[in-house]
Amino acid sequence: MTRTILTAATVSLLALQSAHAEFALDARYADADGDMIADIPTDAAQLSDPDTLVFAYTPVEDPAVYAEVWQEFLDHMAEVTGKQVQFFPVNSNAAQIEAMRAGRLHVAGFNTGSNPLAVACAGFRPFAMMAAEDGSFGYEMEIITHADSEIQEVEDIRGGQMAFTAETSNSGFKAPSALLQAEYDMVAGTDFEPVFSGAHDNSILGVANRDYPAAAIANSVKTRMIEREVVTEDQFRTLYTSETFPTTGYGVAHNLTPELQENIRRAFFDFEWSGTALEEEFSNSGESQFIEINFAETWSVVRQIDETMGVEYSCS
Repeated sequence: MTRTILTAATVSLLALQSAHAEFALDARYADADGDMIADIPTDAAQLSDPDTLVFAYTPVEDPAVYAEVWQEFLDHMAEVTGKQVQFFPVNSNAAQIEAMRAGRLHVAGFNTGSNPLAVACAGFRPFAMMAAEDGSFGYEMEIITHADSEIQEVEDIRGGQMAFTAETSNSGFKAPSALLQAEYDMVAGTDFEPVFSGAHDNSILGVANRDYPAAAIANSVKTRMIEREVVTEDQFRTLYTSETFPTTGYGVAHNLTPELQENIRRAFFDFEWSGTALEEEFSNSGESQFIEINFAETWSVVRQIDETMGVEYSCS
């Protein structure tokens, strides 16, 4: 049984009934223009112009695969910026955020759920997202089970185990947790046992291999894994499909020089996808270009889910 709910209106209503966590930047960042992202420092002493730019893509099970996928784009960025560009494999959202906060990461793609935390705590300035040729974008959260599972609908998870990815993930934790509580009166730790796999591909493989009876995942990751023949579509049954959410947001550390930030932006929007490994990989989920985004608007529904979950943007 597949259902599509969890609209922005639903989330807004839930937020009124839950502990609120007002979005705010960490005290080390300024937002004089009110666009909800950190301003570029006006003091030249606070600006950074590194010889080598470090880029990280959102954590995946096998970073080496994506190092190859991104290489042509990183070569293009090197040409546009005049900098060396290095791919930095990260194994967790927390490590990625901490690397940018500490100044070791300059350009990154943060997943949907960790995007607000990266903006608030690491001075991340998102400006781009992948989209289809017609400009459409996003993915859906799915709750999946193995095709041969005795679980026939979401309610059957009660009393059992369910896999999430990480607590910072939108589709891997926050959205399904809000859904399960609001629509099914099911709370992790009370009505079912939550386990954390660390990444969407880990959860998908876990269901395929029957390590997890059910999991909440981003269906764009599942689609790419099916296209790469890592798993097969007939291994899964979808119990629930959400509305469309924004996907990985790409951007820069706030303290890079304005000229460097502009050149990095240009590298994203000038990149020719045709015939590249990036096109081969992400066309599997219908993406073929970078489009400009506005964090305040594009991530509104995700911040509302954070409110629903009582998320605190703690930047320790």
